[in-house]
Amino acid sequence: MNPTYLDKGDLQVFVTAGENPDPIPNARVWVTDPANGQLLEEAVTDFSGQTPSMELPAPPMEWSVVEGESDRRPYALYNVTVSAEGYQTLHIGGVELLPAGLAIQRAALPGAVPGGFNVRNVLLPPHGLWGEPSSRPPEEEVKPLPEPEGLVVLPEPVIPEFVVVHDGRPDDTSALNRWVRFKDYIKNVACSEIYSTWRTEAIKANVLAILSFTLNRVYTEWYRGKGYDFTITSSTAFDQSYSHGRTIFEEVGVVVDDLFTTYVTKEGIAQPLFTQYCDGRRTQCGGLSQWGSQALAEQGWDAVSILKKYYGAEIYLKSAERVEGVPLSYGNEVLTLGSEGEAVRTVQGQLNRIGDNFPAIPKIPADGAYGPATQAAVTEFQKIFHLPQTGSVDFATWYEISNVYVAVAGLA
Repeated sequence: MNPTYLDKGDLQVFVTAGENPDPIPNARVWVTDPANGQLLEEAVTDFSGQTPSMELPAPPMEWSVVEGESDRRPYALYNVTVSAEGYQTLHIGGVELLPAGLAIQRAALPGAVPGGFNVRNVLLPPHGLWGEPSSRPPEEEVKPLPEPEGLVVLPEPVIPEFVVVHDGRPDDTSALNRWVRFKDYIKNVACSEIYSTWRTEAIKANVLAILSFTLNRVYTEWYRGKGYDFTITSSTAFDQSYSHGRTIFEEVGVVVDDLFTTYVTKEGIAQPLFTQYCDGRRTQCGGLSQWGSQALAEQGWDAVSILKKYYGAEIYLKSAERVEGVPLSYGNEVLTLGSEGEAVRTVQGQLNRIGDNFPAIPKIPADGAYGPATQAAVTEFQKIFHLPQTGSVDFATWYEISNVYVAVAGLA
C-alpha cells in the first residue's frame, strides 16, 4: 500500500483538450491508492491546465539507484481521475512516482459525446526496468542505406518534427500508427527505460543512446525500406519501450531538452550509430548496460566516458545541423535582457499567441527589445513547460516556444 512509504515524490497533472496543448482550467483531479481506493489528494487545475505539485509517498531512493538493492518495485503507483465540464471523465491507472522528483502526468480529455458513455479508462504498463525485459535481437551498429529508388536518402541526419510510432509489433496490422513529436517521443522512451533518480551523467548517457538509436532508424529508413509506413515500433522485441500517455519525469525531460539534437557516431560513417542497449541485469547485449551506466556514474564517470566504455573509444558526439518543425531558424544566440532584433520580435509574437491559450503568460509589446516584460513572459513559459527558469531564450526554449506556437496556432 503506497502510503506506508516514508520517502516522498511530487506529482503534477497537466490537463488538456485532447492531444493538443490546449489547457483545461478548473478541471477536478483526484489521486487515489490503487490498493484500496483511498482518496489521497484532490486538486483543481489553474489557467494553464495544471494542478499544484502534490506530495505523495514514494519508495526509498536506494531501491531505484542501486542494481539488485531490492526486488521490490522501486516506484509507487497511483490512480488519477480527471473530470471537466464538456469532456469525458478520464481514469488513468499505473501512474508512476519516484522519490525526490517531479512526475508529470498528462491527461488528454476527449470531448463529451452527447448521450454517450463519457468515461474513458487508461492503464499504463509497467516501467521497462521492472516489467518484462526487452528481447531485441542484436543488429549491426552501421546499417546499409536504403536504395534511392522511391525513397529519400538524406545527405545528413536531420532531427524530424515527428516520428511515426507503430504501437505494436511491425507485423501487427491492427496496431495504431501514432504521430509523435520527436522530443516528446524521446522523453517518453527515456522515462520508460530508465529511472529519473539516477545520476545526471547516467541519464545523459542513456538519453544519447536512445537518441542515436532513434535517429539511426530515421536516417536509414529502416522500416520504410521494408515496406512499412512508420518510423519505429513501440515493441521492445524490435525497438524501444514507448508507452503512449505515460508519466514523464522532469529530471529526464530537462536532459532531453538539452541534448535532443545530439547523437553518437564514429569517423567514416555518415549515420548515427545504432546504439543497442539493455538493462544489463536480466538481459545482456553488445551495447550499453543501463544499470552499468548508473553504477559508473556513481563512481564519477561522465556521459561520454560511459558511452566510450560500451561503444568504443573512437565514438564521438555530433549535433544535427538541421532541425525540422521550427518556423524560423535559430541563430545560436542566447536572447536575454538587452537583446534586440528580429529574433526577439519573433519570440515576443509567438509568446503573445501562446498566451491566448495559456493566459498566465503575460502579454508583451512585440517591439524587438528584450526587456523585463519579455523576461517575465519567457520565465512563465519555462515554468509551464518544465524548462529551467532562466528568463533567457536558448535553443531548448526557442524550440519549445516554436513547437507550442505551431500547435496552438494550428500550423502543424
